[in-house]
Amino acid sequence: MSDQYPNQNPYGQQPDGGQQPYGQQPYGQQPYGQTPQYGQPAPTGPNGEPPLWAPWYGISFGNAIKRFFGKYARFDGRASRSEFWWWYLANFIVYAVLYTILGIGGAVSEHRTVSTGYSSASVIESPSPLYVIGGILLVVWSLAILVPSIALAWRRLHDGNFAGPFFFLGFIPFVGGIILLVMYLLPSKPEGARFDQPQRV
Repeated sequence: MSDQYPNQNPYGQQPDGGQQPYGQQPYGQQPYGQTPQYGQPAPTGPNGEPPLWAPWYGISFGNAIKRFFGKYARFDGRASRSEFWWWYLANFIVYAVLYTILGIGGAVSEHRTVSTGYSSASVIESPSPLYVIGGILLVVWSLAILVPSIALAWRRLHDGNFAGPFFFLGFIPFVGGIILLVMYLLPSKPEGARFDQPQRV
């Protein structure tokens, strides 16, 4: 997934794709631990990773998950498209597994048929242990990722140079979600660096 600025290489990478030798900084890139000037690339550490306050362009699937929880409630800074969409792929997989557990648990639970006079429906009379466990895990997971998911969306908007409160457009019926989806898909803009807070660790 490519989400870097036009004509700009991912942090810590050379144009040919090779890693910069340890202790040497690419042209125009500052040593790790120094605050960059506005519009300049973020520094990278010895492992080639940008600091936590900076966006990570071209991040891997595993690192995107790790960074999601590492920036649990940080609404400052930016999130690249790869940070954002890798996480939502992981979250989709988790929900698919949880709903599968819930569905199997519901299928093996004891049911009874209820008639309303116009139609009849099968309801769970005695839930199976698997159904209860699946329901609990679903609630716990949803609560655990609520705040960091909002924070990630907030930072993704920043990366497109939009203010975080644009997130609330999603509450507009019918069109709000579509507007947000388009904004999440837009490429990164260097002007979004105004939302960075390098002074935060």
